[in-house]
This record gives sequence, C-alpha cells and structure tokens, in this order.
Amino acid sequence: MITSSEFVISSPDVTLCPKSDLPEYAFIGRSNVGKSSLINMLCHDPHLAKTSQKPGKTLLINHFLIHSLVTADNKTRTEQNWHLVDLPGYGFAQTGQQQREELRRMIERYCLGREELINLFVLVDCRLAPQKIDLEFMEWLGENEVPFSIVFTKADKVGKGRLSENVGNYKLKLKENWEELPPIFLTSAETNMGRDELTEYIETINASLK
Repeated sequence: MITSSEFVISSPDVTLCPKSDLPEYAFIGRSNVGKSSLINMLCHDPHLAKTSQKPGKTLLINHFLIHSLVTADNKTRTEQNWHLVDLPGYGFAQTGQQQREELRRMIERYCLGREELINLFVLVDCRLAPQKIDLEFMEWLGENEVPFSIVFTKADKVGKGRLSENVGNYKLKLKENWEELPPIFLTSAETNMGRDELTEYIETINASLK
C-alpha cells in the first residue's frame, strides 16, 4: 500500500536523473492517454503529477519518491521505498519535428541507459483499436530487452463487453509477433480500477529484489 509520495526532480536527460539504489518504475504512453491521472490515482494524490487538457505537456523525466507499507502473512509490516518515473508521452502530432526527435532520443536513452529501471508500464487507451505507434514502441522494447507491462487506461469509458473485445483484439494483434505476452492491467483513474493490482505487482517485484 502506497502511504506517501513526493516530487524529487525533473531531468532533461537520463544523465541528470538522481543517483540512487532504489528500484524504479516508469510510466509512458501516447499523449492524452491519461498518464498523469493514472499516476495520481495510483499514489492517492490528485495533485502529484500535473494533468492538463492539452496533451504533450510532460517534456522532462519526472522522478517521484514513493513510500509503501507492505504487510506479509497478515502480520509482518515492511517499508519499501522506490521511484516512480513519469516519462514524456510520444506521438503528439502538434509537437514540432525537432522536439519530437529530442523526446524520442530522451526516452530511448532513459530506457536503455537507466540501470535502476525495473519495469516500464506502457499505457494504452482501451477505447481504441491497436495503434501502430504503440505496437512499434513495444516491439522496440522487446528487441532491446526492456522489461515492460501493458496498462489499459480509461476502462470506465466503455462497457464491459466492449472492453473485453478491445483488449482481446489487442492481444490477438500482439500474438502475431509475441510468443508470450507481457503482464496486462486494466485501469480507470476515475473509479480506482486496477490500483491494487498495479501496487501489488510493484511491491511483489520489490520484495523479490532483496
């Protein structure tokens, strides 16, 4: 269970990210996928990550220090500290070509060069058909052996039948190139859907690192 969170630093490049031995979990997705809202929901803080009606606002690598309290066997309580990282979104059409290229390089350098990175959560809008830009990014992650999970956002915006159909179509598309699919989570920042599952997933990995 996440008990507190605090902003640490915004960095324009991976080389300027904080030096730390804490495990790191990063969140990324296309612009306007609901990344900031999801982060705020996950951390129980509506003001942690800045949300905006205008996509493409996150242009830096934002680090947040997270404190978790984990209860094992219904009695043992263990504190966990880790970094949550809010990465810039990709694929925002109104961003200039030069800035898009700079963001692409920033993201690639972080994914390939950040030793503390344990898992990258790739956010996908569950209302849409599989998008080429998302599939290509996941393929790139796989080719470069970057561990990642898929997080479907805005699950409250569609009915259960449509949600199941859309996620199923996405899985079929992924299986064209993947023998084994990465972990998949269904979330809603409005209803808190998926918060416990994501938190427990991170805490389980953290426990296994010790």
